[in-house]
Amino acid sequence: MIRLTNLADYAVVVMAAAAREPAAKLSAARVAELTAIPAPTVAKLMGTLARGGLLLASRGVAGGFTLSRDPADISVAEVVEAVDGPIALTSCAGNDVNDCAMEGHCAIRGHWAPINQAVRGALAAVTLADLVRPAAAAAPMAAPAPALAD
Repeated sequence: MIRLTNLADYAVVVMAAAAREPAAKLSAARVAELTAIPAPTVAKLMGTLARGGLLLASRGVAGGFTLSRDPADISVAEVVEAVDGPIALTSCAGNDVNDCAMEGHCAIRGHWAPINQAVRGALAAVTLADLVRPAAAAAPMAAPAPALAD
């Protein structure tokens, strides 16, 4: 199974909460209340997302965090990358040095780039505006195939 880190998952939830109130200045405490994510985690994520250019932070009594852009202009890929770095399904597919024992003779390494691009493209195609719209009703499941008689 391929999974996002918990922090990346929470970051998407935090950003979706901010997208529901794009004009409001939200505190970490308020976002924690809206999302049920622990306040210290929300505060850490909001700082990371602000450093990543996705949130704007203002200090003071009337301070808080707001989205840096319209929710339709912020993709899930940007949120994930702000927290986890570049999207890569394997360590050898990124630009980082790795210690894979197979690196010198792996015939697959060069083929990960299009896979990573496809995954990133799928995440980039979904925006915060998409996430705050009501989810479409699930398609009805097909009836099970009849059992074959012996």
